[in-house]
Amino acid sequence: MIELKDLTKVYGDKTALKDLSLTIRQGEIFGFLGHNGAGKSTTIKSIVSVIEPTSGTITVDGLDLESHRLDVKRKIGYVPDSPDIFLQLTANEYWDLIAAAFQMDNVQKEKRLNELTDLFSMKARANEALDSFSHGMRQKTILIGALLPDPEIWILDEPMQGLDPQASFDLKEMMKAHAKKGKTVIFSTHVLDTAQQLCDELAILKEGALIYNGSVDKLLDQYPGESLEAVYLKMAGRQNDQSLVDELEESHE
Repeated sequence: MIELKDLTKVYGDKTALKDLSLTIRQGEIFGFLGHNGAGKSTTIKSIVSVIEPTSGTITVDGLDLESHRLDVKRKIGYVPDSPDIFLQLTANEYWDLIAAAFQMDNVQKEKRLNELTDLFSMKARANEALDSFSHGMRQKTILIGALLPDPEIWILDEPMQGLDPQASFDLKEMMKAHAKKGKTVIFSTHVLDTAQQLCDELAILKEGALIYNGSVDKLLDQYPGESLEAVYLKMAGRQNDQSLVDELEESHE
């Protein structure tokens, strides 16, 4: 279980996250929704220790993140919001780096790597450098690295971005299977159909504040007959404001 209590992040005079409190239980797929800049990546990067919150606490399986940072990191596989990292390495070198960080033995690593590179059609490209890959190929490389040690908690920031339909489908199936084993999947997305299809629970953020936390079904029950897209835009989008769209259309007439 992951608990966030009064999590706040301030950059200069900008508050990116405001007193966020959430509980993410084991065995569920938990989704973050929100516009760009809503605080999704700030929350995720705080949990994985990429950034330090200004205030508040994060507890993972009873361990306080600040005082048990390494133990918590070993529980997490993380896919960042951009795959443009370690570009000088080949895919194999990147996976070796991840395996070493998680202290995987060679037999375990090779078995798992064979499974993942087959699934994501990456075996033939394993000795090529990441800087020669397309965005989608880099995304697959980082995904394989995150899933390689089969950690208890998967934290995936926009994981389907750039993936082909087959890879996206396969990842969704893996996310479901991971949660069914009693483990945890946390991901952010802008694709509402994906959130509706996968999430047991979701959080909607707007300008750094939590505006909804609960199941998709519970949310839709509050707005009978409306789609998740309509409900989301009603909560997080411009309220009854068609003027910008009208102005744009008029400028092209």
